[in-house]
Amino acid sequence: MPQILPPDSLRGKTALVTGSSRGIGADTARYLAEAGANVVVNYRNKAPRAEKLGAELRGLGVEVLVVGADLTDSDSVQAMFDEVQRAFGSLDILVLNASGGMEAGMGEDYALALNRDAQVRVLETAMPLLGDGSRVVFVTSHQAHFIRTTPTMPEYEPVALSKRAGEDALREFVPELAERGIGFVVVSGDMIEGTITATLLERANPGAIASRRESAGRLYNVSEFAAEVARAAVEPVPADNTRLIGDTSSFGQE
Repeated sequence: MPQILPPDSLRGKTALVTGSSRGIGADTARYLAEAGANVVVNYRNKAPRAEKLGAELRGLGVEVLVVGADLTDSDSVQAMFDEVQRAFGSLDILVLNASGGMEAGMGEDYALALNRDAQVRVLETAMPLLGDGSRVVFVTSHQAHFIRTTPTMPEYEPVALSKRAGEDALREFVPELAERGIGFVVVSGDMIEGTITATLLERANPGAIASRRESAGRLYNVSEFAAEVARAAVEPVPADNTRLIGDTSSFGQE
């Protein structure tokens, strides 16, 4: 993976990336650690995979806390941030990357519970650890961000609606965050090649990825999109608090 952020530019800072045992979250954690940040690797139930990433990141000379938490459970979230406070005292970067809703057997309300309610819970619980100059990044998709103006595949619609609800709920915090000197950025990307969501969509709707790739011209892969998420954690906050990654010409603007 190429160096995305200047070496040592985040030395002494601490970043927590939710859902970071694999995929976009893991690569985002790598980019932040390569820039010198201490990293909290959060996972739901894949402890060995998360511990392996933690060992890799420690090899970069940073401190790493690997902590499991069910983000839909308030006690679990509180316990995670208690650990973060004991280990690091404060938090400089919070990347809200964890999402879901297409998994089998999780119940019809799971998408909303994870993609809206849990995102708000994590931010509220993290707030006491965030200070002036810190940054919150919410990761979403164009299919969710533009769902009010552009229909998406039926298989993805419940997830898209719940992620947009999560984005809207988080945006309500922007004035309070700004008052505290905390930046907030939504990073929205097209379908990302190699993610579990893309795999599940392809399984439910064969040809979906190829069709979107043809329409967009190209699709970002996991590491390319993670690089944009990492940049959003440090670069100036856009006026509308939004970074759109990849083609948006086929989406109706809000």
